[in-house]
Amino acid sequence: MWAADGAIFGCAGSGFRTEGGDPGEKCFTLTPTDIAGTMAAVCWGQKGDPSLRENGVDTKHNPSRRSAAPVFVLGSARSGTTLLYDMLLSAGGFAVYPAESNAFNVLAPHFGDLGRRKARQELLRVWLSSNLFRLCDLDASDIENEFLEQGRNIGDFLQIVMGKITRAQGMQRWAENSPESILHLPLIKRLIPDALVIHIIRDGRDVAMSLSKKPYVYPFPWQDRINLVGAGIYWEWIVEHGRNYGRQPGSDYMEVHYEDLVTAPRETLKIIGSFIDHKLDNDRIREVGYRTVSKPNTSFSSELPGNFSPVGRWKKGFSPEQLVRFERILGKTLTEVGYTLATEEAQRGMDMEMRTTRLLYRGYFESKLRLKRNPVVRRLRPLRLPK
Repeated sequence: MWAADGAIFGCAGSGFRTEGGDPGEKCFTLTPTDIAGTMAAVCWGQKGDPSLRENGVDTKHNPSRRSAAPVFVLGSARSGTTLLYDMLLSAGGFAVYPAESNAFNVLAPHFGDLGRRKARQELLRVWLSSNLFRLCDLDASDIENEFLEQGRNIGDFLQIVMGKITRAQGMQRWAENSPESILHLPLIKRLIPDALVIHIIRDGRDVAMSLSKKPYVYPFPWQDRINLVGAGIYWEWIVEHGRNYGRQPGSDYMEVHYEDLVTAPRETLKIIGSFIDHKLDNDRIREVGYRTVSKPNTSFSSELPGNFSPVGRWKKGFSPEQLVRFERILGKTLTEVGYTLATEEAQRGMDMEMRTTRLLYRGYFESKLRLKRNPVVRRLRPLRLPK
């Protein structure tokens, strides 16, 4: 997903893991700051917008301003989080960071209590040697000094890093799109109270097809790859975590359907723009076309480039038997989030074997989440970040 030397190969993201792309193609090289400057020129003219550049300086220090608040684009893997994130960046005003920060879903569980200086030092040692740092295009000592002296938790770390990127690029605000951070929403909101959360939801049948094609979700140890039902249960587990948080009172959470974003982008972006208080002009977004906006990140490379159709693949991809089983197990959740079931048998609900399968998978996912926070496991399990 990351370029080997910390730079980006082309504005369409051809140096990243876009499964339809050709990693061997010849491309020009740009740093994130180069891209930010190019995108600013496209969006605001060669001189840029001085007011936006001014705003970029004080993004972290005006949490009451919704138009400067950080935006978290979260949801199940393969649900369109990257597409919406890239749309935000293409709209202008958002700092360009071409990776998932993995702050709350990987770094926080692994390094534990960052109130301890030793833990902060260890996080910096690992993070500064990874591509997650190189993609920042920042000076290491700047981040290191401020986090060691002022940081006390993972929220401080993320705000320091993204705040510095935002100011260096002269942008207005920043966004984050590590999908599984949705499992940590209460912590995110406690540490970054002004964060705005966009939960993007996609038809679980399409998500399951995509997840079963690539090793995004680790299956049971005895499986080579997660199957359709297992992938569907993972989707349900993630979606429920997000929606449970969203039921709490407040105006900092919204749900967006991937299908609306793809089939009616202009109208959907207008709603999102109103929620985050940011102009999202569909024409401008298409013109800039950052990464997946112009080059889809798909598990179905055979569809590229002429007949890309990401909505409703399950209608051709599921066998009749697979669809019946899937909808009997996950039909209730599909219906709750607005999707129509295709089989009458789904009304029968789950039999004992299906209930057992669902309980096993959900227990497996919950156990893995708990183990990530276990201090003994943290010491025994090496942390893998992109080099």
